[in-house]
Amino acid sequence: MDREPDLAALRALALVAETGSISAAGERLGVSQQAVSLRVRGLESALATRLLVRSARGSRLTREGQLVVGWSAALLAASDDFTGVVGALRADRERTVRIAASLTIAEHLLPGWVARWRAGRGDDDVVVRLESVNSAAVVEAVRGGTVDLGFVETPSVPTDLGSATFGHDTVEVVVPRHHPWAVAGTVRAVELAATPLVLREPGSGTRRALEDALERAGHPLRADPAAVLPTTLGVRSTVMAGAGPGALSALAVADDVRAGRLARVRVHDLRITRPLTVLWAGSRPTSAARDFLRVVHDDVDPVGAPGRGPA
Repeated sequence: MDREPDLAALRALALVAETGSISAAGERLGVSQQAVSLRVRGLESALATRLLVRSARGSRLTREGQLVVGWSAALLAASDDFTGVVGALRADRERTVRIAASLTIAEHLLPGWVARWRAGRGDDDVVVRLESVNSAAVVEAVRGGTVDLGFVETPSVPTDLGSATFGHDTVEVVVPRHHPWAVAGTVRAVELAATPLVLREPGSGTRRALEDALERAGHPLRADPAAVLPTTLGVRSTVMAGAGPGALSALAVADDVRAGRLARVRVHDLRITRPLTVLWAGSRPTSAARDFLRVVHDDVDPVGAPGRGPA
């Protein structure tokens, strides 16, 4: 025998030995008598030896058949253990949603979604495991299978993953309230592109949306950044300190604008929008992940802008 053993055939032979009948073995396996017979014949052919003697009174194992059944017992037991462990793993996956999200979504939208999802599940033992990274890292986590869902803000969505757009966000230029741009209220795209800005790191969906919008407007970002920071909070704090204008999600700056800590600046000939997209690998998300996405869908208002916080 020059290939791996056929576990289905070995199990069929073991059940024939146990029940004394091909038909009884078929009933235990949930297959036809013919299917059991074919499995055993295939095993006999692979081993080049007769394993079973068939008669009108039933079926009995040959000496070689008894040896094969004895040798296969440990193998079949290991297979049963493996099947049980995989089943437990699958059940655990159905109670857990592993999520990677870009910072804006992780900070401003996911807390409310998680609260509503858990409330809707009642006493069900459900868990959300969340990691917050930039959009490029989210895509890699979904591709690598380490998460069930990935939420990104980047305008460029990979075509090798399943995806759905659940809303839209705007990227706004903000400055301290006494900045000259705040007094004027507007700035042109050409001036914005030539100004050192406080930006997120390359790979951030916020930065990519700004760069793409300026590129489409014919004014690619030319100036070196005033600062590059890995978090939304870092950008906000650095802008407030007067290091330079910044570009951030409308969700991220809403509270600071209301409190007067930052001022929005309208870019006269530019509007920076981006889709909010969920990603998954394979044909569709897991059952628990699909249940979670229903909460996300219910949180989107008629014009496609996501809400904030628990209902």
